[in-house]
Amino acid sequence: MEEEAKVKLHWLNGSRAQSMLWLLEELEVPYDLEIYHRQKSMMAPPELKKIHPLGKSPVVTVTPPGATEPIVLAESGFIVQYLCDHFPKGASLVPRRWKDGQEHKVGGETEEWMRYQYLLYYIEGSFMSTVVLQFILSGMKGNSVPFFVRPITTLIANQLIGMIVFPNMKRHFAMMEQFLGTSPGDGSYMCGCNLTGADMMLAYPLIAGKEDAFDSIGRWQKGSFKETFPKLYAYIERLAEEPGWKKSVDKVKEIEGTFSILPTPGQPSARI
Repeated sequence: MEEEAKVKLHWLNGSRAQSMLWLLEELEVPYDLEIYHRQKSMMAPPELKKIHPLGKSPVVTVTPPGATEPIVLAESGFIVQYLCDHFPKGASLVPRRWKDGQEHKVGGETEEWMRYQYLLYYIEGSFMSTVVLQFILSGMKGNSVPFFVRPITTLIANQLIGMIVFPNMKRHFAMMEQFLGTSPGDGSYMCGCNLTGADMMLAYPLIAGKEDAFDSIGRWQKGSFKETFPKLYAYIERLAEEPGWKKSVDKVKEIEGTFSILPTPGQPSARI
């Protein structure tokens, strides 16, 4: 039997590593998990810096057959592209690139593939920068802030959320609603009728936000997030019911005994 590459996911609780765990389950690739937990400060533990200089998760290491040093993959979009390119099941998670007879011509790409490529960059850049800002500002209102200054930090955080985060979130969600309303082939996913790696990348921030934050960051046009963006709300619920997502959650429960999608400080990191 041909020797397989050794894949390891460096998983941090309450992070986009959960989407990468789903990807590995979907690819049906044998893999190992190394578990890390956030510190009381909510930052990743210093051990992750031994894997990648930024000390962030997700990080995936891939050791080719016969090699002694692993390839280190960081950034969700790059991880998705690399793994889908190198493992057989990945082909089903990437839309067909070229229209028939238009191979390698400018404008010859399918709409599905163009959406997919855009989303890989958009999610990592424009969307996640807003999500992370919301997370940071929400922390300024939490119990980690001393109670005697919390009223001041809460006031500042609420003003910044109202001025910056909420207007940007409305634009992001309106675009996603439009993507779903115009999905090629009247599909149920962002790029068409089939689940892609881009949908997996969106799963973690959307499912986490739906459970915690979206209805609390401002007043939506039709009263609630669900009423204002019904297609997007239904899409998030579908992602949470995907068999691969459920497998990724069950995998964490099997190891940790519990699962919380939201970032919380945890016990010391452990190798599995």
